[in-house]
Amino acid sequence: MADITRRFGWRHLRSAPTAHIRHHHRGRLAHNGPGLSFWYRSLSAALSEVPVDDRELAMAFHARTADFQDVTVQATVTYRISDPAKAADRLDFSVDPDRGNWRGAPLEQIATLLTETAQQHALDVLARTPLAVALVDGVASVRERVAAGLEAEPRLPATGIDVVAVRVVAIRPEAEVVRALRTPARE
Repeated sequence: MADITRRFGWRHLRSAPTAHIRHHHRGRLAHNGPGLSFWYRSLSAALSEVPVDDRELAMAFHARTADFQDVTVQATVTYRISDPAKAADRLDFSVDPDRGNWRGAPLEQIATLLTETAQQHALDVLARTPLAVALVDGVASVRERVAAGLEAEPRLPATGIDVVAVRVVAIRPEAEVVRALRTPARE
């Protein structure tokens, strides 16, 4: 978050090099760029702060295989906001000019978009794959499908988001399935 100090009715903003700041004054863009430092009046300023560093988003969700077995998928998506102007226009990255805190929850919106899109593509693959195949070859096929699905998602470039990497850590059967596999068959 931006570091804001007060002096005689003025505010001074100092941002990190990984934060893109947009400062509008009287409807015009006065400052625009990463790692800025400037003085402003809080009553006439509209500020937004967009993080431009790489972000990791861990996700875990449940899926059902072709043979109706429940599995848990653990994945991580690395993304970055490559076009801060688009992101600030589409999502609420506005900053309180007195405190420097976000007024909304923009990173949660991005997390929801990425998680739901990745989950949709992973469920698509696993719904057509039996459990035995999913446990052996599922990680690679789910990773490829999720990466391709995120690349094809039109909302990501429209919002200025680039997906850097997709990693599927594990596909694990649910506890009931593991118990059933360990229990010896009765004759």
